[in-house]
Parts: sequence; structure tokens; C-alpha cells
Amino acid sequence: MHALEWLPKDLLAGKTAFITGGGSGINLGIARAYSTLGANIAICGRSQHKLDGAAALLRSENVQRCVLARAADVRAPEQLQSAFRACRDELGPIDILVCGAAGNFLVAAENLSPNGFKTVIDIDLLGSFHAARLAFEQLRATRGCLLFISASMGQVAHAYQVHVGAAKAGIDMMMRNLAVEWGPYGIRVNSIVPGAIADTEGVRRLTTPESAASLARENPLRRLGTIDDIANAAVLLASPLAAYVNGVVLPVDGGQGLLGSTVFNHGAREFLATHSVRRELRN
Repeated sequence: MHALEWLPKDLLAGKTAFITGGGSGINLGIARAYSTLGANIAICGRSQHKLDGAAALLRSENVQRCVLARAADVRAPEQLQSAFRACRDELGPIDILVCGAAGNFLVAAENLSPNGFKTVIDIDLLGSFHAARLAFEQLRATRGCLLFISASMGQVAHAYQVHVGAAKAGIDMMMRNLAVEWGPYGIRVNSIVPGAIADTEGVRRLTTPESAASLARENPLRRLGTIDDIANAAVLLASPLAAYVNGVVLPVDGGQGLLGSTVFNHGAREFLATHSVRRELRN
């Protein structure tokens, strides 16, 4: 039985959830879970084509739900502002905001360009701030919930991830500050830290099949995570079940974070070596 089947189908009825980066992967999984439990959904991302496909999927699964798909780059505050206004006008003010838009790639620090570092900071950290800040008035009106999708790189040093580590550490500290400042408005603010999640762009960008298998084999639960694992945690934190949970960084990683980053680092070296060889062969 799917975990959501244990919950009331109207758990999030009447709520409006807005998910940045909601066109695919973990973020689309969260949108699907919220929709299943009664929420109306707004998603944004850079590709309207991808968003349209995601919106069609959401509508096909829950035909009674309202879905808004609006192209917006989280690095462009004016685009986000337009998407948030459209959400308020068409679906009602935002009750749940998930800041999930992110970028990542493996690179040795000595080979990382200033622009590459800045791009990840702009998408992950500044983009999350833009979304949170611009949605504040709607969240205050609804006494809503704000979730950041973080990463273990923000807590534990990982090789070839200096850009992501800086961005995610900033996100988690921002989350804590907002939990303190916005708690008096009734806004709860938390972070989710996914582990290695199968069938996602993140795993495809950061691992080889062999290193992904190693991560699964060495995980305390002996498997990779699933998109549903993260979506279930997002449901919990957005629901009345977590009404007194504020300022928490929640790992959803099977316990991998307890073991450090050694397995990841070995796999990342293999990934970079393999892809370097492939580039040389193409040249």
C-alpha cells in the first residue's frame, strides 16, 4: 500500500501549493503528492514545454484539481512575482511554498569557473531567497508553510561540490533565520535533505551506474531513495501533523548522512574520470 493511502484524501483540501522547479523529478513528485491529498498546484520552471507536460500529468491523475504552470526563472524576481500573482488570482493565496529549483554538476574546485560557482549560488541560494521573499505576503495571509529542498553537501564536506556545499549551507541557515523571524506570523519554515534518489536528474548527473549501486549497497537501509520518500516527507511537513515543527533540517536519506561522504567521493572521482575519457574520445 502506498503511504499516502493511509492519509485522508482531503488532508490538504482547499490549500494552494506552489513548487519552484516543479516540472520534473523530486519537485514534480511533491506536487503529485500534494495534489493527491486535495491541494491545488502551481509549478514554475524555465521550460514551459516541460511544465505543460507536468501539468497534464497532474490533471490526468486528479481531474478535479486546479493546476497552474507558469514559466519563471527563480533568478529573475520579476518573473517569479508574475507567477505568484497569477497563482493568487487563479488558485488563491499560497499556503505551501516549496523552493526546489536547483542546479548541480561535478567539478574539481581548481577547475570551477567563477561563473559556474555563481550560477549555482544564483539558482539555489538566491533563487530560494527570491521565492521566499516574494511569497511572504501570501504566506503571511494564509499562515502558511515554507519548505526548502536542501542537500547533504550543506552539512558534510563532499569532493567536487564546493559550489553546491556553499549554496545549500546558505539555504539551511536562511531557513533557520526565517523560522525565527516568520514564526510569529504563523509561517513554519523547514528544509528537507534528500539522499541519493533513484530515477532523478541529480543521480544521473553525479553518479555512474556502478557508483549508484555502491551508494545503495553502503546505505544503512541498503537502497537508494525514491521520489515518493521525499514527497512523503514534504507532505508531513506541510500538513497539520507537523504544526509545531519549525526550523528543522530533515534528512531523508536512509541514514547515509551518518556515514559521511566517502562512498560518494569515490564514485564522483570515477564519474569525472569516465567523462573525461569520453570527452577526449569525442575530441
